[in-house]
Amino acid sequence: MILDLTPEQRSFKESIERFARETIAPQAAGIDESGEFPVDLIRASVTHGLTGVTIPAAWGGAGRDYVSYALAIEAVARASATVAAALVVTNSLVAELIAYAGSEPQKGRWLRALASGQALGAFALSEADAGTDAANQQTTAVRSGKGFAIKGRKVWVANAEAAQIAIVFACTRPGLRAQGVTAFLVPMDTPGITRRARNESLGVRGLGCMDLALDITVGEEQVLGPVDQGFRLAMWALDGGRVAIAAQALGIGEAALDAAIAHAKTREQFGEPIASYQAIQWMLADSATELAAARLLTWKAADAKDRQERSTFEAAMAKLAASEAAHHAADRAMQILASAGYRRGSLVERLFRDVRATEIYQGTSEAQRMIIAETVLGDRSIG
Repeated sequence: MILDLTPEQRSFKESIERFARETIAPQAAGIDESGEFPVDLIRASVTHGLTGVTIPAAWGGAGRDYVSYALAIEAVARASATVAAALVVTNSLVAELIAYAGSEPQKGRWLRALASGQALGAFALSEADAGTDAANQQTTAVRSGKGFAIKGRKVWVANAEAAQIAIVFACTRPGLRAQGVTAFLVPMDTPGITRRARNESLGVRGLGCMDLALDITVGEEQVLGPVDQGFRLAMWALDGGRVAIAAQALGIGEAALDAAIAHAKTREQFGEPIASYQAIQWMLADSATELAAARLLTWKAADAKDRQERSTFEAAMAKLAASEAAHHAADRAMQILASAGYRRGSLVERLFRDVRATEIYQGTSEAQRMIIAETVLGDRSIG
């Protein structure tokens, strides 16, 4: 068993770490303070192949494996959780799903544009009453002429502020839940879309989250994949999205650990650095160990995404472990920095707010435990 990166993966990782450190990190605090979507940084990411990491070169992407993608998201998130999340949405939830289920004309119109950074994607699945229960779609799509009339409201649509294309999920067979949901490719300039700004979020600020009020008509050619099979496609996309969010969490957690180590080495109490005290050492040791273990689960899930049709189980484990390890790392960093961290505008304060989102979006920790338990119980006899 070889648990190491290939030379190509390592080289890519190092190049993204350098880009994140030199270009993204200096702007991260400003993004958090202003709450403005980082359009310029997304554009800068294009030259590093970050807007189509796993998309085949034939469609303008970098054609890399999923482990490389996870490495890139972790590196970006170490500098800015917001930039990382924006890239996760447009890569995992939009571009990859079009590559997987789109027709040739759909790929021709949108995939190359997404991979090249000419377009940004949004994923409109969540509703007020369809969060963890994503099959409870209240947005409806009714056949009208040669297309569908779509009416409803989507909430917390990341990237919506700047996106050119959204994948919208709607109920096409009322009462059938997951068996009656269809996915649609909807340009964001379609007449009848109203974007409504969300209240400011606690963390991952500047992600361009908006609510969408929909009263639109789309053509048959805008159906993504088979009619009534949209829920399956959404879950397929979330397998990749959860691997990427695990990587995002790792990046946030590592940044928190870095800050805690640096402070522990320089902060003196009772005549010596606090890093010399066992209470501090154990907190640092626990954070380092938990993040390292979660990283292996994330790499395993990323590899499974490349090798398997579905990697739901592996992705759920990775997201659960990484998000909670990162939360613990940020919490411990806050404790170690004490008043130096517990102030508005400090790095650790931002990381502490940002990391909490990784336990919520693209499936809460509770939802991941449900997925894991269902698989575990299915593989073992009970009683």
